[in-house]
Amino acid sequence: MNAARDVVFTFSYETYADAVARGMMRPPDRILQTLLGADQVDGVLVANPFRSLPSVLSRRLRRADPGFPTGRRRALVTPTRLARADPVDLDRIVRTYRRYDGVLRRRAASLGIHKPAVITTNPLVAAFCPFAWASTVTYFGRDDWLSSAARQAYWPAYRAAYRQIRESEVAVAAVSQEIIDRIDPLGPRAVVPNGVEPEEWRGEAPPAPAWLAEIPTPRAVYAGTLDQRLDTEGIAALAADRPELQIILAGPAPDPEYVAGVRGIPNVHVHGGMGRRELVATLRNCQLSLVAHRRTPLTEAMSPLKVYEYLAAGLPVVSVDLGPIRRADARILIAGSTAEMGPLTDRALAEGGMTEAERTDFIDRHSWASRHEVVLSLALRSGLLHRSEEFLPAV
Repeated sequence: MNAARDVVFTFSYETYADAVARGMMRPPDRILQTLLGADQVDGVLVANPFRSLPSVLSRRLRRADPGFPTGRRRALVTPTRLARADPVDLDRIVRTYRRYDGVLRRRAASLGIHKPAVITTNPLVAAFCPFAWASTVTYFGRDDWLSSAARQAYWPAYRAAYRQIRESEVAVAAVSQEIIDRIDPLGPRAVVPNGVEPEEWRGEAPPAPAWLAEIPTPRAVYAGTLDQRLDTEGIAALAADRPELQIILAGPAPDPEYVAGVRGIPNVHVHGGMGRRELVATLRNCQLSLVAHRRTPLTEAMSPLKVYEYLAAGLPVVSVDLGPIRRADARILIAGSTAEMGPLTDRALAEGGMTEAERTDFIDRHSWASRHEVVLSLALRSGLLHRSEEFLPAV
């Protein structure tokens, strides 16, 4: 049996506190949970992204951060600086992540962590941290950052990072083949779609939340952040086309104005973010689920977590045509656009969802534990990273 390995895990732009606040439900959060309990892993250093020193001190004074399960060789580190955001200039970004590398190296050494396997969810960390003190580096891609409109100022840096990841033969695990193809890594790679936590979904359906019980059936649910990915015009058209269908948009709205146009539609119900138990209860008390995304380079590379949760709830799914969704399950009904979903919603409601046996089988086959076997196999591979402290990106 191989000896357990030390691991360094880094978040991208969110922190461990953010992960705890959302219920440890996103793919990076789930990977961290697996690392903390895996027999193959010994020492673990978890790294937040850079945070401004004043905000870190303020949170400490207010005791705003959750406790981290520290141990003899387990710790959380939060590198600090005065600036709140990364610089945009590529040369300054490289210098920034060299400093980040130094913080991680020193903290790892203080824990007795030597030659660790690095798993990072930030492409700039994967590309521009030298990691001469690590054994291997694996980049986990949850989104295609080069398609994120919100971070367009950093697209040149992401473009350079993808090139460096490819040429340095960093391993890449990504939620979709589309992300793998866009990076085109020369090193090891694996597609690791999203999954589900079986214990959340097994057993009888819990009672519907009170707010949901007041909405008549049939209920079609879209669960997720209500942002630019959501096709609000298509939702309005579908609601007008199928007035008897109650469409539920369940999730946080970072920009409330974005969904303002659908709030007044009688059969569209906008509900805010919710905890995991409420989400499970909501999905299991609906009759239909929707992936009502706009088709963009960002959504075309996503492996929407909601799809796996919809299916774990046993719901029929109607989705716009996106490659990762077509590959998720053959039972998903594909529409040309959200506005064209009407006939497919009729068909899905007539056919109904999965049997309990089918639902249980789906949950077992798509568990996070099975997904993370692939991630761990990739990250804990033998070998050495071939770059030094003098590493410079190919710009």
